[in-house]
Amino acid sequence: MTTLTPESAIPSANESEKPKSRRRIAREFVVQGIYQWRVAGGTASAIEQQLRESETFKYVDEKHFSQVLQGVLSDVDTLDQQLQPCLDRPSRELSPVEYAILLSSTFELASHPEIPYRAIINEAIELARTFGGSDGYKYVNGVLDKLARQLRPEEFAAGRAARKAAQQSDATDQNDIDSN
Repeated sequence: MTTLTPESAIPSANESEKPKSRRRIAREFVVQGIYQWRVAGGTASAIEQQLRESETFKYVDEKHFSQVLQGVLSDVDTLDQQLQPCLDRPSRELSPVEYAILLSSTFELASHPEIPYRAIINEAIELARTFGGSDGYKYVNGVLDKLARQLRPEEFAAGRAARKAAQQSDATDQNDIDSN
């Protein structure tokens, strides 16, 4: 896993790149904490304290960071049970990075209905692109899409219906253009 450095955790100085939000940076720290727990063990409070000592922690949405890290590490078994039906192999066989991203995203999908599921999935994809293997983001996307369908069926159906309506509207617009 790529470790967070001051350069990777601060808002981007590159004008063409959008600065990272405090919540995005919190998610990066959460993934790092879950990774650390999976690889080296330790308590949630000890891991959180260690992460808080980073000089770049000042950029973090602290409330979200604590809620997700503590929530995941206090309820790993339940989250793993929710996640496992969407996996193609036992969770213990996943890379520690992908597992950390999937656990944190599962917690957010289950415990933060105020955050749209598509935002959670998009953030997870970006984390997987940054910290995971070359195609890990594709796997994360597929798993979380299945999980969102299970954990948020109404929101998932509404999003699907909206995308379908938009596609039909685009097709109608294209037909109008073609007939002129």
